[in-house]
Amino acid sequence: MRYQDLSIQTQREAPNNARTQGFAFLARAGYVTRENQPTALGDYALKHLETLSKEYGNSFFSKFDIPVVSNEEETFFPLKTGGMEIIHCPACGSAARSELALFAKSAAPTEEPLSPEKVATPECNTIEDLAIFLEVPKEKTAKALLYTRQSDSKFVFAVVRGDMQLSEAKLKQQVGNVKPATAEEIAASGAVAGYASPVGLQNALIIVDDLIPDSPNLVAGANETGYHLKNVNYGRDYSAEIIADLVQAEEGNACVNCGESLSVLSADLLASKDAYYFDKILHALAESHHDDKGLTLPHPAAPFDVYLMHVPGKMMDTKSVATELYENMQKAGIPVLFDDRDERAGIKFNDADLIGCPVRVTVGERGLQNNSAEVKSRTAMESQIITLTDVISKFKPDASAPNTGTA
Repeated sequence: MRYQDLSIQTQREAPNNARTQGFAFLARAGYVTRENQPTALGDYALKHLETLSKEYGNSFFSKFDIPVVSNEEETFFPLKTGGMEIIHCPACGSAARSELALFAKSAAPTEEPLSPEKVATPECNTIEDLAIFLEVPKEKTAKALLYTRQSDSKFVFAVVRGDMQLSEAKLKQQVGNVKPATAEEIAASGAVAGYASPVGLQNALIIVDDLIPDSPNLVAGANETGYHLKNVNYGRDYSAEIIADLVQAEEGNACVNCGESLSVLSADLLASKDAYYFDKILHALAESHHDDKGLTLPHPAAPFDVYLMHVPGKMMDTKSVATELYENMQKAGIPVLFDDRDERAGIKFNDADLIGCPVRVTVGERGLQNNSAEVKSRTAMESQIITLTDVISKFKPDASAPNTGTA
């Protein structure tokens, strides 16, 4: 592919909206616009990544040294500016979306069930206010969350322990899509907002977190404004149609696999069981492979193996020699980007570093005097001088891996 066929426009400075180095170099190298939309070069790179995914599957990420965390369903790339929050165990490597992550729960200490007691709790329509007023820890309260199922308008009454947060994603896994219940729907069920209780509730689908049956003598609403019930016990005072994990994992919870503390990370989703997100994978490659000059994309993740350029000469026609070399490389099946612009050498070297192909091949007057070209690995300090007749054999796909190290 010729440089100008892709209308590549490199930038000397990072866009002012760049929040990561990887994105900054993608924009500067012309893979994406400052609005993070793929350019012609970006589209070419994305199609290349799609082809690689069919060849390598999920081993793609380890092969190209992209540090990911994953579970059986999804693969994530931790990134401070990532679009989602995940729960990760640094000890065993497990990871999941935060809204669906599991964690090791601790049941409350065993107690003898006490008799229910109705108590006045004026202005206590939040768990925080209730715990302070009754001088009990929040884990001794039952939190009520009220929804309506969208498919059939069924009133859904969810109960979790007061020190935990409901995960609506986990709730939806159990009952389907829901929306917050309206005041009219709550009243029709017999519940009272702020003082709602599953005790005595009619015509409701009751679902409780799996800690609730093992949490004795909780404080729950009394379905009467200004009143709560002490010593509410699951099984004796009410029951549920569904018992399931409903609560959100948090930083510091114990890992369900190894018991170590969990961490919360921002991340991008790179792949799910059924799909790859190649724009995010390109971004992850850029974040994982760059230096202070630009991208350092590894072979074969880079869209081109070779960045071929000529240095305009004063005495010799370097462009025609480079063009012939380009055509021969194409015939040999070598993925090559040919920078055939009549620009100064410094500009072309800088652009080669930005775009980040694994190898740069330079055709210049000095080398041509010996029928040679300069070959330099993107990450090497020194270059090699190779005869033009050997360039093709060095990089053609059916040859052994090219020697692109220092010489």
